[in-house]
Amino acid sequence: MPEPLDLAPEVRSFLDLSDAGGDAIAAMIADAIDRKAARLGWPKGRPDEDQPLAGHVLGMVFEKNSTRTRVSFDIAMRQLGGSSLILDSASSQLGRGESIADTARVLSRMVDVIMMRTDDHAKVEEMAHYAHVPVINGLTDRSHPCQIVADLLTIIEHGKTLPGLEVAWFGDGNNVLHSILEAAGLMKFNVRVATPAGYQPESEFVDLVKAGGSKVMLTQDAGLAATGADIIVTDTWVSMGQDHAHNKLAAMAPYQVNEALMAMAKDDAKFLHCLPAHVDEEVSKAVFESDQSVVFDEAENRIHAQKSILRWCFGQL
Repeated sequence: MPEPLDLAPEVRSFLDLSDAGGDAIAAMIADAIDRKAARLGWPKGRPDEDQPLAGHVLGMVFEKNSTRTRVSFDIAMRQLGGSSLILDSASSQLGRGESIADTARVLSRMVDVIMMRTDDHAKVEEMAHYAHVPVINGLTDRSHPCQIVADLLTIIEHGKTLPGLEVAWFGDGNNVLHSILEAAGLMKFNVRVATPAGYQPESEFVDLVKAGGSKVMLTQDAGLAATGADIIVTDTWVSMGQDHAHNKLAAMAPYQVNEALMAMAKDDAKFLHCLPAHVDEEVSKAVFESDQSVVFDEAENRIHAQKSILRWCFGQL
């Protein structure tokens, strides 16, 4: 393999939440709250007054489909005064076998920051290894850190404080759950994980909760996880690119977030889902459309979270 470029000491990549740490995540959330408030009533494409990334270009590499990640990063760069461009496998040389290493070294000479959304986490790690500009993980099979910054922002906006918060997860032990667990250890909240046997999260992420001094519950009892929870979270049972396996759906059925499950949580509990949702599969329509559901606030907050992640990557936070 080719030798990596010497990384400048100021280059910050955001592949997982631990790359930033708890203090930086708190700073991102505070910055996002302030910038969002300052834009109230503005057109979405109007740049922020200070345009902190004026002249900067974001290159977005998509090997997985996207709506929220694609639009939120594009709008985030516009609001920060910069611009973005999109590459996907079908329309770039990645689809014809060019290596991640060579792509990283080329893009580093043409853009100021790279966001990659892909399957294998090793690909985004390789991109960061060979790039000499910041690289952001827009989603991998292992983790989804940008989503969780937006989730934490949404939780705080709705009047919750993170230390001691009880977050309950239902369904598959997937990439989103991994990043929630990582966040719990950093931001000092507790997680109850209700999954069927064989679908638990990876143990290294469970260990991160404990290492951070927070509590984690692993259970097959959905009611136990929901009782007294502040936040109820789920995701699609079959992730992008997976087969829609009937045996998996059958295993997940007892973990649907419905009115009965929400009734076990605190009266002011909020429901989160990173979207897209399969309504009446992992979540009932009644819950999805309820006043407790904040999924569209959560989706909008992807913009504001991405802005602060980008600013952190450039050493502005």
